Amino acid sequence: MLPADLHQVCAIENLCYTTPWSFNSFKHEIENSDAILKVAVFNSQIIGYVCIRTMLDMTHLMNIAVLPEFRRRGIGKMLFGNAIGELKRLQPNTKLTLEVRQSNTAAVRFYEKFGFNVTGKRTKYYKEPEDDAIIMELDIALFFPDQN
Repeated sequence: MLPADLHQVCAIENLCYTTPWSFNSFKHEIENSDAILKVAVFNSQIIGYVCIRTMLDMTHLMNIAVLPEFRRRGIGKMLFGNAIGELKRLQPNTKLTLEVRQSNTAAVRFYEKFGFNVTGKRTKYYKEPEDDAIIMELDIALFFPDQN
């Protein structure tokens, strides 16, 4: 992801999330040397993105989205797998964590296919609409991209 991508990334963000990140939030991540940001491009159009960042001793999936009309085509899998692969090269012994809406069973299954396990729950974590968060974790050392 480059600064020139931010307008398209923010358009996807605003379409996909009820509480979207701001332009400046993405800009901050691009400027952060501990962040891994990737975009998927089709016909010169950004159709998805992923953001992972390491903070101290923890690595966290910050954000991932694919345009609705491009979902279920393996784009999210490709983006996420590529970002995790890079993370494994950079920090082979880290654990990757994330929160996902409890009601988003498709996303939970998506993460489980990568080897994530449920490690906890945050009550009323999400707003608009209110929902609990499922906390998931992946031991990067156990990630094998060919199996996903």
